[in-house]
Amino acid sequence: MRRPLIFVLLLLTAAPLWGADLPDDWAFKPVRRVDVPAVSGTACTPIDAFLLHRLEAVKLRFTAPADKATLLRRVTFDLIGLPPTVEELEGFLADSSPNAFEKVVDRLLASPAHGERQALPWLDVARFAETDGFKADDRRPHAWRYRDFVIRSFNADKPFDRFVKEQVAGDELYPDDPNALIATAFLRHYPDEYNAVNLEQRRQEILNDITDTTAQAFLGITLGCAKCHDHKFDPIPQEDYYRVQAFFAGWKEVDVPIMPAAARRDYEKKLHDWDERTAEVRRQLDEIERPHREKFNQKRRGRFPDEYAKLLDIAPEKRTPFEQQIATMVAKQVYADDKAMFSGMKGAEKERWEALKQKLTDAGAKPMPPAVAMGFSDVGRDVAPTYLLQRGNWRRRGEEVKPGFLSAFDDRLAAVTPPADGRTTGRRTALANWIADEKNPLTARVLVNRIWMQHFGQGLVATPGDFGSQGEKPTHPELLDWLATDFVANGWSLKKLHRSMVLSDAYQQGTAANPAAAKIDPENDLLWRMNRRRLDGEALRDAVLSVVGVLNPKEAGPSVFPELPAEIKASASAWPVSPDRAERNRRSIYVYVKRNLRYPLFAAFDAPDRNETCSRRFTTTTAPQALMLLNENLYAELARQFADRIRSEVGHDRDAFVERAYLLALTRQSTNEERSAAERFLEAQSKKTSPSEALADFCHALLNLNEFVYVD
Repeated sequence: MRRPLIFVLLLLTAAPLWGADLPDDWAFKPVRRVDVPAVSGTACTPIDAFLLHRLEAVKLRFTAPADKATLLRRVTFDLIGLPPTVEELEGFLADSSPNAFEKVVDRLLASPAHGERQALPWLDVARFAETDGFKADDRRPHAWRYRDFVIRSFNADKPFDRFVKEQVAGDELYPDDPNALIATAFLRHYPDEYNAVNLEQRRQEILNDITDTTAQAFLGITLGCAKCHDHKFDPIPQEDYYRVQAFFAGWKEVDVPIMPAAARRDYEKKLHDWDERTAEVRRQLDEIERPHREKFNQKRRGRFPDEYAKLLDIAPEKRTPFEQQIATMVAKQVYADDKAMFSGMKGAEKERWEALKQKLTDAGAKPMPPAVAMGFSDVGRDVAPTYLLQRGNWRRRGEEVKPGFLSAFDDRLAAVTPPADGRTTGRRTALANWIADEKNPLTARVLVNRIWMQHFGQGLVATPGDFGSQGEKPTHPELLDWLATDFVANGWSLKKLHRSMVLSDAYQQGTAANPAAAKIDPENDLLWRMNRRRLDGEALRDAVLSVVGVLNPKEAGPSVFPELPAEIKASASAWPVSPDRAERNRRSIYVYVKRNLRYPLFAAFDAPDRNETCSRRFTTTTAPQALMLLNENLYAELARQFADRIRSEVGHDRDAFVERAYLLALTRQSTNEERSAAERFLEAQSKKTSPSEALADFCHALLNLNEFVYVD
């Protein structure tokens, strides 16, 4: 980002500023323990002291605090992603105690809605989706359990180091914890062209995705730039890329039964009993079905090269780890169930087959686990070798590479100990422990920077997914390191981190402009005022449902399918609208995430498509956003429901209607000028349509105001 010359000259008179004296590889240096600087006056918090130290160097101060209504709306959206209710506003305005705002913050952090809001940025990073992507874009029916795991983790204030370990190696570190098994789906959210034919290439693409995402999600680096050659800008040789990739070489997709230990024992007993009871019937069925199945599957096998297809003829225990991975990918396509494979049965054979199937049905349904989650594991104790790929080409293997860490600050190979049960390699455990180690210079810095970005609109490092030399250097490197060390010292507690930021004077500033300050710091990097921010599509939808009074607070469970705009319905056969209106009105975090069809409102307001990790959503201002809010029938219908709600609360008094509408939509009372304008509008609009439609149009206008769509 280029800065005006006068600004640069001013900065050169202060010390140390901007992190300009930091080396390009600053992020790979150990986190420093920094003393809180002394400043004139009394700083409210250490965060304020660091910021004021920089502001005083250029003779600036914080802007006056925001009024209570503005502050309540800001912190409520930030912590739970919803507007405050009228009752919450009235309670806060009436509370004159010195810790009134602190009580609000603690209430919001304790709300179940907190995890629902905080999960959204993480799901962007994890590229969470409920379909495969690519042309087929098939459903992933159990993916939603990972979303609920993230929400539960944030609500429980799970230590972030544990959160990391569960997602990278939960199956190895905590095999008896169902949540940890669900967590490994982090490694499963890659787009998957499962019907590809070149399976060695597809295997490599999946491993590349896992490697790239893990590095950016937890370490904030563009490790993927080193898959074809040494990183052009950062101290990351190509070998480092494949050293990290080697941790995932055992790649195996698994569906995990989720149940307590006692329930698991009961399930396994019932399954064993069913297997014994039906063994002979199933043997006879297989005897009849096998020739038809093999004939049908032979056609599918013909899609693949012989070296792939023949792997199905090798017993699993005799395959190498690499062969097992490829064979599994082949089997996924060849052995897919298809009723058509038995259509050639006739006469006595068909009669016997149907009789056996009825006998199997009479024996009782096969026991199934009550819940299943998609997860990640290894093919076994041993895995296929990882090679340094020349120019990233899977056909051009170089030397073998062992699992290891980033040589820029930890040039070690990993010490790997396979678990005693022999089911996995133990490699991911070594990686998880290294990422979550307090000595790792990246993990805590990256996380606190992301939380800072959520609350202040821009990170201390403006490029949260690139802490390398081509990203921005931190505006306040000392504060970044202080936050990182304090975060670890507080047990990696995310709620304490949120709390420390929103209770700072810096966070509670107003957004008023200051021309003199803007000349010195036009980008507000020094935070002399609070940044105004636009709601993302998810928060905007939730805000509308909330003020209308129809938001369904139901937590967890399978995703929902809200209505689509009329012009999209015809081409959206894979979007089965939820029949229950209450289900359709659940929070946006529970809206189905389909890679090839993003929910239109979210897409218009810059939601990522979740095909790759996203550390920062860009904020655009486009005509389709305004047109959607103004012209979309679904939005207009919600405005009518908003008007109905207000009438039910205040009756037919027009003045009371206007006042209640402002309180609900904007968390403040209307001004004299606004009341006069509203009266003129309603009078004129009633003559054009009807009094009830005029009130709905007024509500529609409020829901389109910048003040509704933005947070001061």
